Amino acid sequence: MCFLAASALFLVAWQAGSKVGENVAEMEAPTVSLTVASEVPLRLYLTKRIPKRLGAPVEGKVMESVFAFDREVLPMGSSVTGRVTAVQPVNKWQRIRAMVGGDFTPLRNAFVEFDGVTLSDGKKFPLHTAETIGLNSIYIEPSRKKHGAAPKSSNGGTLGTAKQTVKDKIQDAVNARSGGLMDIVRGPNKKEKLVDFLWAKLPYHPQYMRRGTRFDAPLQEALQFGAEPVKVTDLAQLGSQPSSDSVARVRLLTPLDSASARQGQTVDAVIAAPLFSTDHKLVLPEGTHLLGMVTMAKGARSFHRAGRLRFTFQKVELAPEIANLRPRAPDVPALGTQATLAAAEGSGSAPIKVDSEGGVQVQESKTRFIAPVISLLLASKSADNDAGHHSALGASGSAATSGPNANVSGRTLGGVSGFGLLGAAVSQSSPYVGMAFGYYGLAWSVYSNVIAKGGEVQFEKNAMMDIRFGGRAPVPASQFRAAVADVSH
Repeated sequence: MCFLAASALFLVAWQAGSKVGENVAEMEAPTVSLTVASEVPLRLYLTKRIPKRLGAPVEGKVMESVFAFDREVLPMGSSVTGRVTAVQPVNKWQRIRAMVGGDFTPLRNAFVEFDGVTLSDGKKFPLHTAETIGLNSIYIEPSRKKHGAAPKSSNGGTLGTAKQTVKDKIQDAVNARSGGLMDIVRGPNKKEKLVDFLWAKLPYHPQYMRRGTRFDAPLQEALQFGAEPVKVTDLAQLGSQPSSDSVARVRLLTPLDSASARQGQTVDAVIAAPLFSTDHKLVLPEGTHLLGMVTMAKGARSFHRAGRLRFTFQKVELAPEIANLRPRAPDVPALGTQATLAAAEGSGSAPIKVDSEGGVQVQESKTRFIAPVISLLLASKSADNDAGHHSALGASGSAATSGPNANVSGRTLGGVSGFGLLGAAVSQSSPYVGMAFGYYGLAWSVYSNVIAKGGEVQFEKNAMMDIRFGGRAPVPASQFRAAVADVSH
């Protein structure tokens, strides 16, 4: 009997030990699902020029890696395919602006849907993205001859280095004086840029999406990449306060516009790439929510006074299933210090700049004043019919320079200034037509470059940006007044 009792106790103890061992093993290696949720945008760019025609095939590449939890699941450079699924006319204001510039092409927007992706190892996965329109920026692949060169974005923001920003400013100044010709001469895709430049001067021209056109294509269905175990020791800092000056890549969920944003408005964002500590421990996984608010918003005003915007993040919100992985009580941590904007890609047509305190402002180029000066010279040249040519006629008695043939070059330049190549052709009918076009071009140039409102800071949903943790907290007004009083005494 004693032997049987001892055997039974041993069996119970062995089973209990096995269960404890299994629980310990499960604690040491919990499993996480590697899923890219629906509505997450894939940042893509075209590798070939695509006509804006229904059903046209589309080829592109992934511009920025996609992560799930703490792993890269869709590497940068993966190939994608799709097609043009819809073509719609542009809005009336954009159409009017094009016609004012002499472009009478029935402009269209092409919507693209991506349906497949191929990894570098040849593996293929089906995709189902929402119909999306190309962004107003061009992605330029880094040169293979210059290893380590940072990719460049023409819309300004997180993808450029400080050195590249300085080069871009110099390039913009040169382009302002040359009408974009230097960009064609120096930049890549010279032939395609030259064709687009010449087509844009015609009153009617074909329409294409340029190579390098960017897309943010939201997923209609989630992408599943299986599940992987993760060590408990690697989760010790999960959801903790990131170290000072650490930078996280985030995706904005709340659309913001300096014209409509209000102080105190809630701002929501999500971590797009996992953030690790200096000892390579996971701090904030992909999908972590950040909550913040707008601290300053000013709309654009006339005479090109640009809009301004500032917002900060104060709270981290882990998903419940992620918080339960931590080896401590799952709570919602608050940030010990604020997280401020470090760099961003604006959604507007004008480039933006981010100051040292996280404020954002549209970057108004000083070279815009050159265009009115050039327009003034062209208008003066088109008006030479009254000043120079008639006096020359009285002195020489020659009729060769009178009538409709007088000042052909001036009329042509005036027509180009006002209505492009179409204006240049129409202005040959009369010197007064060329003069009218010239002064019309001058008036429009002065209005658009000097008098008009400045650009607004715009961030659409899913705009990408970098935020820096450990930002300086704002000084309360009472403390500020006390500090001023101390200084005055």
